[in-house]
Formats: sequence, C-alpha cells, structure tokens
Amino acid sequence: MLAVRILNVPALMLAALLAPVFAPASNAHADEASFWEKSQLQTGIGGTYHFWSATHATVIPVTLVMDDNRYELGVFRMADGQRFYDPYIHAQHQTADPYWGASLSRRWQLAGSRSWKLFFGFGVSYKTQENDLSATHWNFASQLGVRVALKPRRAFLELEIRHWSNAGIRLPNRGQDFATAMVGFTL
Repeated sequence: MLAVRILNVPALMLAALLAPVFAPASNAHADEASFWEKSQLQTGIGGTYHFWSATHATVIPVTLVMDDNRYELGVFRMADGQRFYDPYIHAQHQTADPYWGASLSRRWQLAGSRSWKLFFGFGVSYKTQENDLSATHWNFASQLGVRVALKPRRAFLELEIRHWSNAGIRLPNRGQDFATAMVGFTL
C-alpha cells in the first residue's frame, strides 16, 4: 500500500503543475490565438558539461514549448555515462550512468524582438536515477537560452544552457549541466 502511494506522488505533482497550463481559456481571450496555435514541438541534440570539465555525454531533448514561449515541458535522454578527469586522483571518475529526465518550466523573456528572444526559465525536473551529480530524483530546473526565428516563419532555432540541482537539500549536489541546440516547428 505504501509503495502505491509513493508511486502516485510524482504523477500527482505533475498533474498539479500541468493543471493551469491545460485549463480552458476564459472568454476574455476568445479573440486571441488558441493555446495550441502558440505551441511548438522541438527536438535536437546537446551535450553535458560541468564547470571544471567536459562530462562526455550526448543529450537528446524533445520539448513542447507552450503558450507563446511561456511554458516548457521537456523529456531528455542522457544517452551516455558521464565522467570527468579528476586531477586529485589522476583518473576518470564516473558520475552518472545513462538515464531519462523530464522538466516543466515557466519562461520569462529578458530581451528580444519579433525575430529573436533571450529568455530565462525556472521550474522542476525529475531524473530516473540518483547519482553523483544529484542525490535526489526531484530537482530544480533552470535554463538560459536564445530563440531565433527561421524561414519559413513557423520554424525556429533554440540554443540553451540548463542546470538541474537539488539546491543542496541532499549531498552530493554537483548538479546536472547541459547545453542543447534544437529546431522547432509550430503545431
């Protein structure tokens, strides 16, 4: 019985976070484009790093950017084991095996025009594996990126740096750092 309740916690938290996103629009916004007309699906490739060293893993991102770049729901595959050269022991140190992650973020535009946007995002992430990067499954998620419109106008390129961390709630907490380059299209 306890196992069933524990397994439902992530699903309930995700449902609570998504409820405002998928709530029906009020009549005040009837003349605006629908929620889905302002949403884009994007995919690409990326790589992991940490401030002291490359960690040698490929990242495969698939994200849904919703409500005119205000929200992002993403699924990420850390496709390789992550390791770095530790100068103190003069050897490679394994920090993480391949795993899946997901994140939900609210985004804010910092600067931009019609053809480009600089933005910051903050939210939550979930990893299928606890490891030397973060001792928790649930983490905070932050991102800094730039979005550039491509021709045709319904396509775009997005470059981002991301950081997932538990803010030191439990150690170790080096954090998961990765950069992504994605191409997206309006739905």
